[in-house]
Amino acid sequence: MRFMMLMIPKGYEKAAPNTTPPAAAVEKMMKYNAELQKAGVLLSLDGLHPLSSGARVSFADGKPIVTDGPYIETKEVLGGYWMIKVNSRQEAIDWAKRCPAAQNETIEIRQVFEMEDFPADVQKAAKGFQELQKK
Repeated sequence: MRFMMLMIPKGYEKAAPNTTPPAAAVEKMMKYNAELQKAGVLLSLDGLHPLSSGARVSFADGKPIVTDGPYIETKEVLGGYWMIKVNSRQEAIDWAKRCPAAQNETIEIRQVFEMEDFPADVQKAAKGFQELQKK
């Protein structure tokens, strides 16, 4: 089972472009990342730039509209993610609980759909999807 652990740091929605975390926090997080890798559960991970350097594309009336960040009504944003492969939801939760997150941070855990999770008609409609995932 694959799970995405999404880091949601409060306050990051107001961060200036190119804001980076302090070195001490990154050092702690790297130890955690190494534990995930050593355990063989880490598939990928990345940190994300703040909203202020991002953009959103919405599709009102079927036409793309680009809005540059930050966004006025945003209350929570993603600061980064880990993709892990574990045997259960509980195991994903256990890994998230070990994260050296700060008091203002939350980790949301979401299971990734696998092709076998879908009914036959959806699998047929998604033919070729797994080839797109390969690097």
